[in-house]
Amino acid sequence: MKRALVTGGTRGIGLAVCKKLAAEGYAVTATYSASEEDAAAARAALFSVEFVRSDVRREEEVEALLSRFSSLDALVCNAGVALFKQVQDTTAEEYARVSDTNMRGAFLCAKHAAKKLFVRGGAIVNISSVWGECGASCESVYAASKGALIAFTKSLAKELAPAGVTVNCVAPGVIDTRMNARLTEEEKRAVENDIPLGRMGTPEEVAEAVCFLLSARYITGQVLGVNGGFYV
Repeated sequence: MKRALVTGGTRGIGLAVCKKLAAEGYAVTATYSASEEDAAAARAALFSVEFVRSDVRREEEVEALLSRFSSLDALVCNAGVALFKQVQDTTAEEYARVSDTNMRGAFLCAKHAAKKLFVRGGAIVNISSVWGECGASCESVYAASKGALIAFTKSLAKELAPAGVTVNCVAPGVIDTRMNARLTEEEKRAVENDIPLGRMGTPEEVAEAVCFLLSARYITGQVLGVNGGFYV
């Protein structure tokens, strides 16, 4: 049976990825960093998925997590946090939290998963954002972390290709998740008017893209936008 590790797997895109992978026959382990309530709900919804508390920002926790695997077929780096603030109001601590979670977390997971993925020639998919491709006002720190993740993906794809490991990136647009719950109904309608397909995406649609890239053995170093035409 194939083994998969999904970071930030208890809700939103991460939970949808866990469901999709489990349905496709993977043995799935998913991480969460803090909310036991979210973890309990996820366990109740997905009995077949193992949910483990692990902070991807802390190397000792990531190393301990990956030591559980003798081999790994799929790594999905989804754990992330957002920040909606103008740059002059952003603290250094907020910058560090966003950067450490979104970029450092993916780096640490890839670092400690690499040898496990070499065993059978596995795949990594990083979850970036449309803002990592085109930038976003009042989300400069978040966009920068997601842009760095795209550069990391492309570089790592070249580095790991000789070992038969593919590395790709999914860049979701505006997805209907808790991360966008701050939007009012009026703001949601305004956003949807800017999306050619006329609606927000769903976590399940992002999960489909993730699973496609995990199975595509001759695609590596690519960024797949799941954005309804919002950015092309």
